Amino acid sequence: MVKLIWTEISIADLKEIHDFISMNSGQYASITVNRIYSHAQGIIDNPFIGRVVPEINEKSIREVISGSYRIIYRITSETQVDILRVYHSARLLKWKKTGGI
Repeated sequence: MVKLIWTEISIADLKEIHDFISMNSGQYASITVNRIYSHAQGIIDNPFIGRVVPEINEKSIREVISGSYRIIYRITSETQVDILRVYHSARLLKWKKTGGI
């Protein structure tokens, strides 16, 4: 079992998702964010459950899908996984060669 760390930018992604959806439905916004959070929790028991992100092609950077959202994470050690971003699948993933998304 690993420790799951949400980066500041991934928390900001969740807030942005919530704010956008809540313009139409506060209830659905909460359901969506809770669903994303629940899917991410599955990484704790098996960090290798997600596929390698095709745009990046590094074994340590993986993703799990929650509805229309890509939860992108990095396996930093045997005991820690960092959630890097939460992207809507319709958005283009921007990868910086310096290792950031």
